[in-house]
Amino acid sequence: MSYRIGEFELDPLKFEVRRGGASIATEPQVLALLLLLVENRDRLISKDEIVDSVWKGRIVSDSAVTSRVKSARQVLDDDGRAQRLIRTVHGKGYRFVGDVQPLSTAAARASNLTGDTAPDIAAGKPSIAVLPFELIGAGPHAALIADALPHEIIAELARLRWLFVIARGSSFRFRGPQTDVCRVGSALGVRYCLSGSVSADARRVEISVELSDTSDGGVIWAEHYGTAADRIHEVRARIIAAISTAMEIQIPLREAQHARMRSPEDLDSWSAYHIGLQHSFRFNQRDNAAALGMFERAIAADPGFARAHAGLSFAHFQNAFLHYVPDARAAAEEARKAAERALEIDALDPFANFTFGRSLWLDGRVENSLTWLDRSVMLSPNYAQGRYAKAWAETVLGHGEEGQCQTDSAMALSPIDPLLYAMQATRALTHLVRGDIPAAARWGDEAGRSPGAHGLVALIAAACHGLNGDMEKARAWIATARARDPHVSRTRFFESFPFADPDTRARIAGALSRLDV
Repeated sequence: MSYRIGEFELDPLKFEVRRGGASIATEPQVLALLLLLVENRDRLISKDEIVDSVWKGRIVSDSAVTSRVKSARQVLDDDGRAQRLIRTVHGKGYRFVGDVQPLSTAAARASNLTGDTAPDIAAGKPSIAVLPFELIGAGPHAALIADALPHEIIAELARLRWLFVIARGSSFRFRGPQTDVCRVGSALGVRYCLSGSVSADARRVEISVELSDTSDGGVIWAEHYGTAADRIHEVRARIIAAISTAMEIQIPLREAQHARMRSPEDLDSWSAYHIGLQHSFRFNQRDNAAALGMFERAIAADPGFARAHAGLSFAHFQNAFLHYVPDARAAAEEARKAAERALEIDALDPFANFTFGRSLWLDGRVENSLTWLDRSVMLSPNYAQGRYAKAWAETVLGHGEEGQCQTDSAMALSPIDPLLYAMQATRALTHLVRGDIPAAARWGDEAGRSPGAHGLVALIAAACHGLNGDMEKARAWIATARARDPHVSRTRFFESFPFADPDTRARIAGALSRLDV
């Protein structure tokens, strides 16, 4: 939604102010302030809220706020004496009082006749430009790396079907030190920009990467990689995989943050989906219910949005797997139906394949799930959650070595994943299946202490310590399991973890029985 204010237009998607179709040079913080005031023109905005929104909570002086307000007025031909548009409420804050005409996307595009801006790309869908990396130093092949690495990152990110990736021919036009990412966003119509630098000499190559939000130029994520110069081609694939996985996590998190800043009635399908995803990854009954509502809202707004259907399956899976609802069987059926619909819409979406594979677990068809989990990883080799799900299935089927291999890959690809606790719990089970009980107990502890870990994970830790002969720790984990889920039981555990190997099942059942579970 864009806004007309007299002869001016304020465009949140392109993050610019236009006059007569031409973009007006405006500082990012001033633009952010204008958007905050215009989008909340029905109420007073306090100085504290301005600081939280524009400066992300950093400590700034009152004069800094006053300076940005003054600049915002100047952009719209207002001033502190007239206060035609931005009114100061002394001691309280500010309010936008001018006439505002909301513009549809089509109207905003029609009015944008000139200027160094691009039309909105794939409305609602995140978009990114990967720039050529800045070259620092003159080591062997350094110049080649500075261009080749981002080119390969573009090819890898293009596999993420939910992300629109600008082609190399356009993004590589922005070459040079300290490129203005806000200008990149305006020119290419992208929300995100990935930039970096390559520092090389005869012995070593250092690579720094930053993901920025083009709306305000803020850095969302940054990482540094280093290797011996003669090994760069060996580790290149790992660097690209790590960057791709980081985008899978960081961009959706940022999308959810942006969505939460919008008025609830203005949420589009993509925004509702990302808020739902954020809720579902908190792994508790209340948030999962909120996630269901958001995914349903996303589907109502866009019935053909495959990922919203997959998200709905993900939330119904939690209801069934963790018995958040009285009728777990009905929830399992809903999880399967939603995943089927996601696949009907987009059979090549890794998340859709992932959710359909997991829905089969709820019917005890763990072996059948591998076909779909394999597809999710084939479609996106760096999809950490797909690899974790494969690890879980292989382990429950008794293939501990393959389960461990897939778990290690998942954790290496995504060390801060929302499902990290599940990966660690699966790692514990791989050791238990293979008979290495001390290692199983260590990993059980890691899993149980991780954020998001639920009662069943604590039960895994208890069983591992019970089999390891440490009954004190085992009982402590039983207490934790019951605190997290008062209804946790041995029956529910085996409903969720249908081990194919009778010996493994018997050993775990015996340990839990001795702990009065």
